[in-house]
Amino acid sequence: MKAVNPYLNFDGQAEEAMNFYKSVFGGEFAGKGIMRMSDAPGMSGLPEEEKNRAMHISLPLNKDSTLMASDILPSMGHKLLVGNNNYISLAPESREEADRIFKALSQGGQVEMLMQDQFWGDYFGSFKDKYGVCWMINFSKEQQGT
Repeated sequence: MKAVNPYLNFDGQAEEAMNFYKSVFGGEFAGKGIMRMSDAPGMSGLPEEEKNRAMHISLPLNKDSTLMASDILPSMGHKLLVGNNNYISLAPESREEADRIFKALSQGGQVEMLMQDQFWGDYFGSFKDKYGVCWMINFSKEQQGT
């Protein structure tokens, strides 16, 4: 397997959410930036409020991982169900990076577990961000070779 890339769906908030994630992780959107629903063939009949929704956004996180997102189209019967069935698990390279990412991404969200040393030996925390996306931050000294 070459890579595992989380793909997030939003109900009209994909651009806002991805700009927030870009402010945390840095970098630039891949390709031509944000592809809009109106850019796709056959989408001229969309309601005006859906034409500017994001069809696809990619934010490279490193050479092997990309965070991707799009908006749903309610006019086509799409329904977004936000739940706790998906987490994005991040493995930062240091405790400091773990703390920085946790603090930034959890702002305005709901913390489930603060960053702390765990019985299994790692430094771990989890939360749901302000967009309903669930995250786990896990710094492992053994995995990182420190």
